[in-house]
Amino acid sequence: MWKQHLHLPVGLGRMAAAILLSFLAAGFSAGEAAAQRRVAPDSLRHIQQVSPLHGPAGTVVTIFTENLPIQAKVHVGVGATRTGFEALFEAQQEMWGEVSATVTIPESTPWDRAVVLIAFDAIFAPIGISDPFHFINPQGFLRRTGRITDEGVECLAMRDTDEYLYTLIGATDGLAAGEPVVIEGEYVETSTCMQGTTLRVTRVLPPPPS
Repeated sequence: MWKQHLHLPVGLGRMAAAILLSFLAAGFSAGEAAAQRRVAPDSLRHIQQVSPLHGPAGTVVTIFTENLPIQAKVHVGVGATRTGFEALFEAQQEMWGEVSATVTIPESTPWDRAVVLIAFDAIFAPIGISDPFHFINPQGFLRRTGRITDEGVECLAMRDTDEYLYTLIGATDGLAAGEPVVIEGEYVETSTCMQGTTLRVTRVLPPPPS
């Protein structure tokens, strides 16, 4: 398995870096052997536009980006850290490198993890990664496991096991910084929290055994 260290471009962020490294360790369903090839230090870019950023199975997500290296083919997939990725769509780049695609979120997407969309080149080496997409179950909820932190300015904050930052509103009484926690709640598109992704907590569950 490919183990080489990557020098990731400025602005990628530690969560995206962790996702990429986990992907390389786990492989994915298409072109796994090819995906283990060397990734050029400057090749991984941030996919600029993803809409929407949450939804249930069957949600059609549109992506657009114009900052990827010029490629003959671009594959787009979806997945989460430590679970691998599924290639879903093949796109051609336009003359100036623009890539647009629509991806349908599969039923197999986890509701207890954030996932990302990732772009691959023709040999399935990763070249671009998106902000997280939040999959919700048929009842309209998602679940996150993590730890309450002291990062919140306007709202209570937590980091999940993938190091994504969430701010919490709703049923948060009794939660304090440092506590491990499992929360279920609703994705909030706009809030006054002004940090991370905001969730309206509907239920707090006991943390998993350590």
